[in-house]
Amino acid sequence: MINKFVFLPPQSDLFAEWIPRLLDSAPGWDIAAPETDAEAKLELENADAAFGTMTPDLIACAPNLRWLQAPAAAPDAGYYFDELIAHETKVTNFREIYNDHISVQILTYILSFTKHSHLYRDFQREREWHPLEAPHHEIFLPESTVLIIGIGGIGTETARLCKAIGMQVIGIDARREEKPEWVDDMFGPQSLEDQIPKADFVVLTIPHTPETEGLMDSSKFTLMKDSALFINIGRGMTTKLDDLNAA
Repeated sequence: MINKFVFLPPQSDLFAEWIPRLLDSAPGWDIAAPETDAEAKLELENADAAFGTMTPDLIACAPNLRWLQAPAAAPDAGYYFDELIAHETKVTNFREIYNDHISVQILTYILSFTKHSHLYRDFQREREWHPLEAPHHEIFLPESTVLIIGIGGIGTETARLCKAIGMQVIGIDARREEKPEWVDDMFGPQSLEDQIPKADFVVLTIPHTPETEGLMDSSKFTLMKDSALFINIGRGMTTKLDDLNAA
């Protein structure tokens, strides 16, 4: 029996690069890359797996589909719909594939803003050589506290990196009960407002859901230290931007 994999439209140069590599890894597979939805419907009739974004019309043409790979770690709102949820296919995403990249990006922000590298860069460009004036001050990282909201793959790896440079790590997570090795204290969302005032860095890694939309608002920003830094590496809708701008 030949297994069949379909790249759903629209196609891309990246898909074209992937197909020969997939055929090398799975030489018995039939891989299709239809350009239009009409072509995709025909290919899906006997497909076992697919990559991309489904629609109700497409899933109706895929009675044998067993696996759908979402094209993102956190698919956009609307990716899951009633017909897809009712279908027997299993849906997977890229969760945790970016743990190392994004956690390093978070640490880069912490180091850069702590040492004011962004300001010194501008001074250097303008050939200005003078120390920063108040209220700028350095946060000594081994004596600082980071509050990570969302201890999933990215949050856990961020905790590991922060702990490696001596930071106190507090975690907030709605589902995870066990405390990872690199987290000093772990709490549920109900403790968020109690923990925010302790933090020199508030790092947001959570997805956008009805429960997290607008989580970081004026009531939370008011609780932060004046010297604290806020880093949102997750979805923008979790933060009320007008409140952030006013904070």
